[in-house]
Amino acid sequence: MKKNLLYVFFLAGLLGVAQDTPVSFSLDEAVEWGMNYNRTLKRATIEVQKAHKEKWKTLSIGFPQIQANLAYQNNIEQPVSLIPAQLFGGQAGEFSEVVFGTQQTAMGMIELNQLLFDGTYVVGVQGIRHFIETAENVLEKTQIEVKKAIVTSYVNALVARESLGVLEKNAAALGKNIEEAHQLYKNGFAEEETVEQLRLTLSSLNSQIRYVRKSVELADNVFKLLLGIEVQDEAHLSNSLEELATLHLLEENPADNYDNNIDIRLAENEVTTEGFLYRLERAKALPSFSAFLNGSYMGNNDEFGFTNSTQKWFGASAFGFKMRIPIFSSFGRMASSQKAKLAVLQAETKLIEVKAQVFVNWQNAMNNFALAKEEYATALENLSLAERIEKKNTTKFFEGLSGSFDLRQAQLQLYQAQQNAIQSMRQVILEKTILDTIINNAQ
Repeated sequence: MKKNLLYVFFLAGLLGVAQDTPVSFSLDEAVEWGMNYNRTLKRATIEVQKAHKEKWKTLSIGFPQIQANLAYQNNIEQPVSLIPAQLFGGQAGEFSEVVFGTQQTAMGMIELNQLLFDGTYVVGVQGIRHFIETAENVLEKTQIEVKKAIVTSYVNALVARESLGVLEKNAAALGKNIEEAHQLYKNGFAEEETVEQLRLTLSSLNSQIRYVRKSVELADNVFKLLLGIEVQDEAHLSNSLEELATLHLLEENPADNYDNNIDIRLAENEVTTEGFLYRLERAKALPSFSAFLNGSYMGNNDEFGFTNSTQKWFGASAFGFKMRIPIFSSFGRMASSQKAKLAVLQAETKLIEVKAQVFVNWQNAMNNFALAKEEYATALENLSLAERIEKKNTTKFFEGLSGSFDLRQAQLQLYQAQQNAIQSMRQVILEKTILDTIINNAQ
């Protein structure tokens, strides 16, 4: 159903149907939009359409083939034949020069050919459905990869925004701390080094802010590119990072159904394809049988008078059969057949390898997702702890119970915990996406 919708949206684009680009996207909305307008997917859709056209191209070989031929010939200098003169009452041993035919000839012919049997055609027809299935599986793999890329870009954009927001919030809070510390210094209750330590921390934060702002712009551009929208268009993200992480945590663990993995199906397609190619090579040794029917008219004249009503035309027609029997190819067909058989064995070996690799990838993805959930829980605990430590050290600093060094260490510890929490949320979402990709849970 979704593939049909994809075709509809693609054709609508070809027909020039206007479509307003939303200014805000949830993750689900972004994926849906990308499935309809991603340029890579459009190319993959065209490949499926080409496969369907190739189907009719193959089938048409077995249908009647009709062609017409028109020919005109002007013998500028007609050939001269020598015949014994005695045929015309001349002397024996002498020859007379004779010109046969007319100077100009015109002919029209129509011919019908019908293939009756060809082993290669039979194999080709049998393989039509398979080749279309292969093209559709390639499209599905592209869909899965595009969805993964969209989710990744969406999450990366959220991470960049979240990091920027946290850094700016920290910078604002630190700015107030610097003002208060400066007042303490002016009143003689703090050393100048204390203020400088805080300014050093603020300078580091501002440097990170400038870098992350560029990251936000870059992440947005990648996101827009994947959705097939213009870079200058607005594209706000309506989901939060924490919201998406929570949704992924609440989802049930996927079942053990990695056998539906698209890479396995494509490897199976390759085995079938090589099998058809092997049968095709063997079929080339079989005879082919066809029938033909033709009719023609020929006119002769010394001058170009073929359009005149007095021009005489002479008809001819024929019906018959043709058989082509391969006898000996200097072992070329045998070599081609053996090569095709080896290709089948190679594809079968690759299928076994792909299944093993998918199993390993599935196990790793399950473990990584479980680990990501644990790391997320740990990161939240550490963040809560770092916030309490930073708050206590800030209070102790302004009460004169601790120095700027302890405060700075607590601040840096908090900043790191904040970034760790953001990255842990990102990892939960991405590891779940990787797992969904492996089990082909892309819809």
